[in-house]
Amino acid sequence: MSPRLTLPALFATAILLSACASQKAPATADVAVSRAAVENAAQAGAAELAPAELSSAREKFQRANQALKERDYKLASELATQAQAEAKLAQSKATSAKATGAAEAVQENIRVLREELDRANSNTK
Repeated sequence: MSPRLTLPALFATAILLSACASQKAPATADVAVSRAAVENAAQAGAAELAPAELSSAREKFQRANQALKERDYKLASELATQAQAEAKLAQSKATSAKATGAAEAVQENIRVLREELDRANSNTK
């Protein structure tokens, strides 16, 4: 081999390795962020209030983890981003369902109080 052929080959290999290394850090960070998003959704009650969305987020997170282990950083990053979006949706649905339930409880309490006031007012007449 001549030095001319090996130098470009070494240069190309160095560029390729640095590109892989430069993709690993963002993919690892994306997977970590998606893990936190899935955990937050679960803590918000998504397992009961948005089970399909949470299940999808968990599945995509697991696939992202697997892609990371297989050094497919692009796929890992894409799946992690999808998992994060699904987890945020699950968390939002859970939070919304809780807020709706709380609002309905307040409305029911108001209805009961009005009935009691009406009853008390009719007894004093």
